[in-house]
Amino acid sequence: MVKYSREPDNITKSCKARGSDLRVHFKMDWQGQKLAEQLMQILLLVFAVVGFAAGYITGSFQTMVLTYAGGVVLTTLVTVPNWPFFNRHPLKWLDPSEAEKHPKPQPQQPVSSKKKASKK
Repeated sequence: MVKYSREPDNITKSCKARGSDLRVHFKMDWQGQKLAEQLMQILLLVFAVVGFAAGYITGSFQTMVLTYAGGVVLTTLVTVPNWPFFNRHPLKWLDPSEAEKHPKPQPQQPVSSKKKASKK
């Protein structure tokens, strides 16, 4: 059994508190998420068309389903892992000391538009 915490008695440690023993990072930037979504949609559509064509040509429903299932597996292998090309635009967070220098945005007051009653 692998213990990630530097304090083995405390099992409530978060991943961040586990220190350098845990090297797996599950972070994907926003553009990477968008790219993964687009790749997933395109690959699934392509494999659906290819699977349908292969099944139609061979006259086999099994061929169609197996081709599409293989496409789903390949799409999963391309889009689910956190590949480096999904992390090209990392977010730059402010340090807490720097964040204190900038004021927090205040909610805007709604503009009331009262119509004047017209006299006839």
